[in-house]
Amino acid sequence: MDFLAPTSWAEALECKAAHPDAVAIAGGTDVMVELNFDHRRPPALLDLNRVPELADWALDDGRVRLGAGVPYVRVISELGHLLPGLAMAARTVGSPQIRNRGTVGGNLGAASPAGDSHPALLAAFASVEIGSVRGTREVPVAEFFTGVKRSVLEPDELISAVLVTPPSGPQQFSKIGTRNAMVIAVSAFGFALHPDTRTVGTGIGSAAPTPRPAPEAAAFLAGELEAAGLWSSRGALPATLATEFGRRVRDAAAPIDDVRGSAAYRSHALSVMARRTATWAWDAYRDENRSAA
Repeated sequence: MDFLAPTSWAEALECKAAHPDAVAIAGGTDVMVELNFDHRRPPALLDLNRVPELADWALDDGRVRLGAGVPYVRVISELGHLLPGLAMAARTVGSPQIRNRGTVGGNLGAASPAGDSHPALLAAFASVEIGSVRGTREVPVAEFFTGVKRSVLEPDELISAVLVTPPSGPQQFSKIGTRNAMVIAVSAFGFALHPDTRTVGTGIGSAAPTPRPAPEAAAFLAGELEAAGLWSSRGALPATLATEFGRRVRDAAAPIDDVRGSAAYRSHALSVMARRTATWAWDAYRDENRSAA
């Protein structure tokens, strides 16, 4: 197995173009597990740890550009005020050691249906910045995943960054697992309020072949909030509305039975998580109004 270690983004793209079968590795929290269990034996590894362009984030014209090599621990400590939903998701990732090594870019590259960062990114309407020697393109996260551990990445492409305009309202994340820490999600849900556009963001994890939004449920909730004048009044969220939203999120999923949980349990958990996260976020939205007053 060859080991490629570029020291710049341009060199990394040249390496990937010359070795399209090379597997990119940053934190190694997914790739090394597959290698150790002999589930994968690529002809080459492309180590991106020495590429400085991937190792930082910046706020540019109101949009966060999160380098693909920024570890979860920095998302938690540095981006909690801008992307609290993503920071909440990052806190649930593995152990402290994993959070120090793992990255959002690597999570996207693995394209697992159970990736912890995916629901929060979906709810925030994030995009993935993808580069190759042919140029750069942006793909909405909702269009990035094409199947179980498959994505739109071409053989010569690498993820350079995640692009997120911070939602103008509160964000939430919830995850169900077989224990409280160091666990792959049985199901997960991300939620964000976007009061500036009077829209709702949703993200379903570990309950379909790919991470996915629940667009019909989101449109339903946003429309009901508008019809009741709640976006403006910030009145209490009716329990019946939150419950119906949860049902519609459940209906947007396509779970299976596996060793972590049954399809029926995943569906039920999603409905509960959607109801709860919507209520928590709406209560925070109302608290913002009271604090401002």
